[in-house]
Amino acid sequence: MNLFVVIVTYNPKKWINECFRSLQNSTIPLKTIVVDNCSTDGSQVIIKECFPEVDFIASGKNLGFGKANNIGIKKAYDAGADYVFLLNQDAWIEEKTLEKLIEVTKLNPQYGIISPIHLNGAGTKLDKNFSNYIKQNDDLFFDALQHKFLKSIYEVPFINAAAWMLPRKTLENIGGFDPIFHHYAEDENYCQRVLFHGLKIGVVPEAYIFHDREFRKPTVVNDIKDKLVLKERYLKSKWANINVEVREEIKTNNKDLLKLIVKLFLKLEFKKANLYRGELTLLNKIVPEIERSRELNSKKGKHYL
Repeated sequence: MNLFVVIVTYNPKKWINECFRSLQNSTIPLKTIVVDNCSTDGSQVIIKECFPEVDFIASGKNLGFGKANNIGIKKAYDAGADYVFLLNQDAWIEEKTLEKLIEVTKLNPQYGIISPIHLNGAGTKLDKNFSNYIKQNDDLFFDALQHKFLKSIYEVPFINAAAWMLPRKTLENIGGFDPIFHHYAEDENYCQRVLFHGLKIGVVPEAYIFHDREFRKPTVVNDIKDKLVLKERYLKSKWANINVEVREEIKTNNKDLLKLIVKLFLKLEFKKANLYRGELTLLNKIVPEIERSRELNSKKGKHYL
């Protein structure tokens, strides 16, 4: 059994010891690949010196979450990985986490993504976002409330990529993360593709990670540029979903947007008109990318690796 752990890092100094020590204490052997997105906090030196067993790949620029992960996943796949475990830099595992995940994976080959329970960094409660994801399965949510799990794996439509176990067959059929996403929504798109190709997504209740992200502050949107970035993320996530037909929606959206711009100009509301002009320019740019993405992702293969 050949297990690789892939971690994308960007200024991870705060979590290095917790994250990498936990991997050293795993009950099953593993190889770790780090793809660093041009960190500036001195963490590159720390990882190389304190964790020499790590295969460290330094990127000359910040590639974002998806593209950087693809580098690590490809290296693991080419090295004969049977399983690739994606782990966030701000997360760490229990000793038996990976052993339990692989145990359940072997017994449930219909699952393309398998994830443990995500606790907060202190281990005192569920990670806030994770608690929302498990509500999508009534049995899982109810059993979690009772602290009594009746199944070895629970099916969910989505789980964030802070801790994903990917069997080799998933990489062969789905590939890596779609590069049209830079940061945010890559994992949502990947889950959409997994479901489209007939695989399932599951949570293993007897395996745990700790995800230390409660300190993060909500993103503050101040200007037109920020609003357009958020709009791009939303539309790519929505329209690149190959489980739904979106061509008519895109056409209607463009027509309605053009009418709105004309109306605002005629009313001399130039500030609003320019905002929507920016959105229309954005659509003209991203729609061809989305169409190419949908065409490729609807086919099985080692895409983007």
